[in-house]
Amino acid sequence: MGDMDATTLYSIGELSRRTGLPVRTIRFYSDSGVVAPTTRSPAGYRLYDAHALLRLELLRTLRELGMDLATVRRVLDRELAMADVAAAHADALDIQIRVLQLRRSVLRAVARGGSGPEETKLMHRLTQLSGEERRRLIDDFVDGTFGTADAAPAAVAMVRAATPDLPDDPSSEQVEAWVELAGLVGDEDFRARMRRTAVYQATGRTPDIESEAGEELMEFTRRKVAEAVESGIDPLGDGGTRVVDDLVHRFAAVFARTPDTEFRDWMARQFEEAHDPRVDRYWRLVWIVNGWQVVPNLEPMYPWLIHALRNDREA
Repeated sequence: MGDMDATTLYSIGELSRRTGLPVRTIRFYSDSGVVAPTTRSPAGYRLYDAHALLRLELLRTLRELGMDLATVRRVLDRELAMADVAAAHADALDIQIRVLQLRRSVLRAVARGGSGPEETKLMHRLTQLSGEERRRLIDDFVDGTFGTADAAPAAVAMVRAATPDLPDDPSSEQVEAWVELAGLVGDEDFRARMRRTAVYQATGRTPDIESEAGEELMEFTRRKVAEAVESGIDPLGDGGTRVVDDLVHRFAAVFARTPDTEFRDWMARQFEEAHDPRVDRYWRLVWIVNGWQVVPNLEPMYPWLIHALRNDREA
């Protein structure tokens, strides 16, 4: 921006040359008040200052990222100081760079593999990825710009500490994990589950059912389920039914309840609060994307137990 300073004024033509936006587009933004002219020349021509130029550049970047005009206006209308507009623009460019890097990663993965059915699938995922990822990054940008109230700082810190970050040269497994992650985080139901369980995980708080069942029964449960998982017992088969029936009766005795379907559902819900299988899946995908050594599922007992309690053939 060499000769740009706070006092320089630009004509609409000069603004067009500097931003690469057509004059008619600038006129449209100008008329709709998104980027109003700073003043007019004696002959009545619109003149714009450096701040208007920056606003226009930020506006163009946000529009290129797929942000709708109403949202762009909200970002711009915070009546930001020039430094803030510059900072917001830099953030938006970071997002653009990230999207391009992701697309490059997937294209590299495809290029390495030739052009079989696997690569065609990856190409299909690439198109999903750019759209999904863009939307998610934009959401994050808007949240970041407008701030979100948060109830559990420890949980947020934990999720941030393990941000999925695709390497420059990812394997196709990492790309696929990334695509699945992008789908998960965009899903409202998943976000609600994540908020619930992250609080338990970050604060180390024991779910009520576990504290009330007592250490002895929980220890017994963990042992029984771990044995079942290791022996490859199907949670929905006869073996699984036997294990889980016995557990349901033991829990029912402690809670003075009838070991019926309603009680089983209640148990499944209680365990799911803190050990949601989709949240487990999220963490597993993060480990794959980040190229960390995947620990054999840290707590494989919970998905198995919830599955068996629900006797859920769809899951």
